[in-house]
Amino acid sequence: MKQDSTRNTSYTVDCEDYVHVVKFNPFDSGDSCSLIAYGGNNYVVVGTCRFQEEDAEVEGMQYKTLRTFHHGIRVDAIAWSPETRLDAIPPQIRFCTAASDKKLRLFTSDLQDKNEFKTFDGHSDYINDLVFAPNEGQEIASVSDDHTCRVWDLEGNEKAHFVLRSPGMSVCWHPEEAFKLMVAEKNGTIRFYDLITQQAILSLECEQTPLMSADWCLKNTLKIGAVAGSDWLIWDITRSSYPQDKRPVHVDRARLFRWSRVNENLFATTGYPGKTTTQLLVHHLGHPQPILTGTAAVGSGLTWHRTLPLCAVGGDHKIFFWVTEM
Repeated sequence: MKQDSTRNTSYTVDCEDYVHVVKFNPFDSGDSCSLIAYGGNNYVVVGTCRFQEEDAEVEGMQYKTLRTFHHGIRVDAIAWSPETRLDAIPPQIRFCTAASDKKLRLFTSDLQDKNEFKTFDGHSDYINDLVFAPNEGQEIASVSDDHTCRVWDLEGNEKAHFVLRSPGMSVCWHPEEAFKLMVAEKNGTIRFYDLITQQAILSLECEQTPLMSADWCLKNTLKIGAVAGSDWLIWDITRSSYPQDKRPVHVDRARLFRWSRVNENLFATTGYPGKTTTQLLVHHLGHPQPILTGTAAVGSGLTWHRTLPLCAVGGDHKIFFWVTEM
C-alpha cells in the first residue's frame, strides 16, 4: 500500500492477476471502510479500503481482501447491490458480474459458509454494462452488443426487454429517478426509458460515434456525460438534446466516462487501453484543462470512491488509485 510517485498514482494495490474491471461499492454498507471488487481472468476479489484522506490513523491506504470468488471465466463488468451490508449479522455481500460467455452471475455471500451464485441466460452477445436497482436492489439491468437492454429479477427472470438500434454500451439507474433507466448506445444515442410504461421518454444525441461510455450524475439528475470518439460530452437534459459542452481529450479514442460521486462538476475519462499505457484524465467543469493526468500500464475499468474525490483504475496485476482536489 505504498505511495507511488513514479506514475503519479496516489496508491497501488498488488493483485494476483490482470485486473479487467474494478468497482467501488457506491452504496453505504454500514462500515467505515469502503468495499471494492475487482475481476480477473477467472475470479472476483472483494476487499475493503481505508484512506488517510478519511482517517488520520491510516498511513496512506489500508487494503484487506475479504474473499476471493471463483468465477471460472473472464470478468467483464461488476455491479454492487445496495443490499450489501457489512454491519448485518451475518454480513451480506451481493454483487453481479457480466462475463465473456454472455451470462450474468449473481453472487451472494455471508463471508463464511454461505456462498451462492445464480447464472442468468438471455443475452446472445457480449454484455457491456449492468446495474442494480439503486434503492431496493431487487432488479438488475444489463446492456449488450446484441442490441438489447434487459431488466431481470434476482431469480434471473426477464422483467423488461428494450430493443436498441445498436450495441448497448452503458446503463444507469439513478436513486432519485428509480422508475427511469438510462441506456447509451454505440451509435451515439442516449435514451431514457420509463420502467412502468416500458416506453422511451427522452433521447439525447452525441452527433458522433462511437459512443463508448456514458454516466448519469449522482449529484445532479439533469447532468449526463459521455465519451464518443476522442471527446467528452456533457448534457443538461432540460436545455437541449445536444451536448452543451464538449472537448477533445484522448488522441487514441476515449474509453470510459465516470462522474465523481461527491461533486457534480468533477468527472474522469480514460483513453483506450493502449499497447503500453492508458491515460486517465480527471476534469473539472470550471477548468479548461484536466486537473489530473495519470497513466497506468494497460489499464481497464474506472471507478470513483463513494465519499472521497478519489478514483481507481485496474491494470496489470495492480489497482491504481488517484486522489484529486475538489
